[in-house]
Amino acid sequence: MSIVMRETPIEVGLPQFNRPQLVRSPLLLTISLLGLLLAGCGASRPIRYYQLTYAPAAPATQSALNVTLLVRSFDATHLFKEDRIMYSVNANEVGAYEDSRWIAPPVEILQTALVRGLRSSGQFRTIFTVRGEGGGDYALTGYLYQFGEVDGSEIVARLNYIVRMRDRTTGNILWSHTYNHDEPATDKSIPAVVAAMDKNVQRSVQEVNAGLVEYFQANPPK
Repeated sequence: MSIVMRETPIEVGLPQFNRPQLVRSPLLLTISLLGLLLAGCGASRPIRYYQLTYAPAAPATQSALNVTLLVRSFDATHLFKEDRIMYSVNANEVGAYEDSRWIAPPVEILQTALVRGLRSSGQFRTIFTVRGEGGGDYALTGYLYQFGEVDGSEIVARLNYIVRMRDRTTGNILWSHTYNHDEPATDKSIPAVVAAMDKNVQRSVQEVNAGLVEYFQANPPK
């Protein structure tokens, strides 16, 4: 009678440990898919866009000044060259709403407000823009420092900019004006902040209009 011996291979090396087995549970897979779907729904929150009303200034009571103005876009940090509505909670911290935005960047909103306000006042012969025809004898531009919500003891819409008028022939600055005002919002909602900014921008345009008229009445164009 013969005996057959079978050799069992012996693995030499690190001790062998039991590997964990993947549990393929239908319930666990369903919960995971549901979580992904809910996360996707949260990420698709709609974006709301806001615009200003650009109410016209009071009609002029005298004939228009013989002045042609070129209104350029204002310079600013990149934050005010984007369309997101900005907010700040202190002097050093600034944030932006992801789903609440302006219909255009604040530098463009301010330029449009000045163009439409100065035109509707009827006190200047012609108001041009860079995209418009013609050139103008004087160029109006400036720097936008603040255009957004500020949270404190009350919620306000802060607008702060400096506007300058240059003689396009000589390049000299003939007139400048700094506007800095906080317009209180009626509540803490975005629409209330937008309404406050609307009022603030209109007020600033009226100040600029009055300052330019005063300058040209004292210094009539030749």
